[in-house]
Amino acid sequence: MPELSRFYGIVIKMYFADHSPPHFHAEYAGQEALIGIDTLAPIVGGLPPRALSLVREWASLH
Repeated sequence: MPELSRFYGIVIKMYFADHSPPHFHAEYAGQEALIGIDTLAPIVGGLPPRALSLVREWASLH
């Protein structure tokens, strides 16, 4: 899976033409979440609150 960004141990990845709804993958400390692009809410999986906050901040900037 193509890696878009890596920061504070968080890895952001995205596939081109992946299944709906539009999302990206965020991994941290062995946990993974699919984050919806429109809502920035986890669709599947989860991350610790601080990591999720950093992922949302990253997504709002990009």
